[in-house]
Amino acid sequence: MLKVEQLCAGYGSLEVLHNVSFAVPTQSIVAILGANGVGKTTLMRALTGLIRAKAGIIELAGQRIERLSVERRVRCGIALVPEGRDLFGSLTVRENLLMGAFTRRAHAETEADISRVLDYFPRLKTRLHAHAASLSGGEGQMLSIGRALMSHPGCFY
Repeated sequence: MLKVEQLCAGYGSLEVLHNVSFAVPTQSIVAILGANGVGKTTLMRALTGLIRAKAGIIELAGQRIERLSVERRVRCGIALVPEGRDLFGSLTVRENLLMGAFTRRAHAETEADISRVLDYFPRLKTRLHAHAASLSGGEGQMLSIGRALMSHPGCFY
């Protein structure tokens, strides 16, 4: 499903990733492990388009995506749950979930997807109209994952 070949990326003149290659088959779970500062976050930013790859190929389901915008990559099925969650604190849980679906064209399915996310995280049902800023750390993490699922990443179908 995801194939990376000879990926190089970094910030300005600082190259953090040097010729990284790997493949993640469909329906697989992979963990990226390493010490602080070895490039895990840079890799995720390059995969999602938050930073541009300097060289290499990123394929998702056989389609090259390394030149696509972040929005187009989300539409292709990539979602990122950032470490700090980056919730919209002044919006409700429901509104945060809806923000996760903003790139989708099939809006009729949105309510069904909200129900599916709430089935995964029943605690969010009771907090649906609460502002995200009022959530506990665990609830915030649930919401962050739920918001990513609302974009319809490849694993959510």
